[in-house]
Amino acid sequence: MQDLLNYLEINKNRFLNELKEFIAIPSISTNPENKEDVQKCANWASDHLKNIGMTDVRIFQTEGHPIVYAEWSGAKGKPTVLIYGHYDVQPVDPVELWESPPFEATIRGDNIYARGTADDKGQVFIHFKAIETYLKNYGSLPVNIKMILEGEEEVGSVNLPKFLKENKELLKADLIVVSDSSMFAKGVPSICYGLRGLCYMQIDLVGPKSDLHSGSFGGSVHNPIQALAEIIASLHDKNGKITIPGFYDDVLPLTKKEREAFKKLPWSDKKYAKELGVRELYGEKGYTTLERLWARPTLECNGIWGGFTGEGAKTVLPSKASAKISMRLVPHQKSAKIAKLFERHIKKIAPKTVQVTVRNLHGGEPAITPIDSPGVQAAVAALEKGFNKKPLYQREGGSIPIVVEFKKILGLDTVLLGFGLPDENAHAPNEFLNLDNFYGGMRTVVHLFNELPNYLKK
Repeated sequence: MQDLLNYLEINKNRFLNELKEFIAIPSISTNPENKEDVQKCANWASDHLKNIGMTDVRIFQTEGHPIVYAEWSGAKGKPTVLIYGHYDVQPVDPVELWESPPFEATIRGDNIYARGTADDKGQVFIHFKAIETYLKNYGSLPVNIKMILEGEEEVGSVNLPKFLKENKELLKADLIVVSDSSMFAKGVPSICYGLRGLCYMQIDLVGPKSDLHSGSFGGSVHNPIQALAEIIASLHDKNGKITIPGFYDDVLPLTKKEREAFKKLPWSDKKYAKELGVRELYGEKGYTTLERLWARPTLECNGIWGGFTGEGAKTVLPSKASAKISMRLVPHQKSAKIAKLFERHIKKIAPKTVQVTVRNLHGGEPAITPIDSPGVQAAVAALEKGFNKKPLYQREGGSIPIVVEFKKILGLDTVLLGFGLPDENAHAPNEFLNLDNFYGGMRTVVHLFNELPNYLKK
């Protein structure tokens, strides 16, 4: 292993310059005017994978942006790891807030700043260099590697599920590794093993057939805004628990081991509240803040509207009021079931004075890879060697829908081995990747390839 680690150290400046080339391509997938740049970026990644020694490299065109596939399968009888990442990036607006040009990678202090450094070109590049380190030194790897890089992650991975279904045999593997997430904090290597799902609903209330004068009609008609506010307020009890019958029936409880692991993380409720600008935190009674953020389901009103909201005064009693409600789900909740429970409950509690319509706008499933699973344990061993520090366990409160698709379509668990930081500005101006994490990530992935055969027995 020391030869490999020496190679990483000797070539670190070259790696950084190559990353700058990768980043310089403005592969903004949502902008039609950048379509050629996205294709150019796919070509760059393909050429680079060939140069570092991957033996089967192809570009699959889709109805949108291309998918890059690469493979090295010379480790007979050894496990196969499928690495997923994306080479497309978010738009850069507002560009005037960038301290340096968004596609000219600039080093300031301990960080490299540019669009795509953390999300996800920099993290994908970590895997490129770990693969190169083995192949240039030994001509082989201790595991078989397959890689898919998509150009549509930032626009919802529209064509990736179809690609997965059409290429199940090509993508056969033992484990998926994704580096498109963050560590818990700087200097705190951690492994993310769980994601929450999502159920997104809209409620529309209609009272009178048109807006009314509140002086002439107020007191005789139930204001839809008031009715909607009463409905939303009733969805939590005084302890912060969601009141929809059956909502918690399928929730997977935290184990004692998980709760103990969360307590080891460097966390302060007081500091967190101060950073958010709130006097006091709020949430379901009986759980810590991290438990509520990662392992408990939630219900939030994301938007509410109705009536007059312009300048000045208008004495109107509105005809309509609406709200958007999102529910974050945890294993083993199902978004379709929660949507039905939500709709049934809203229609039951809505007063007869208004007409209510409930719409299911979007759903995604939660995902979990148990902390004692072979893939997670291999990653933990690699992280400890890569950063010279025992890693901790965390979950993520948000959703990564493609992880669920990997399980559903390919039947594979995913290890989320992220090297970003929580404050990396991934979708904002001045996105950055910490250089210690960049180099530590390469050491970690080199160790991961070496560790996996010890955990994933064929």
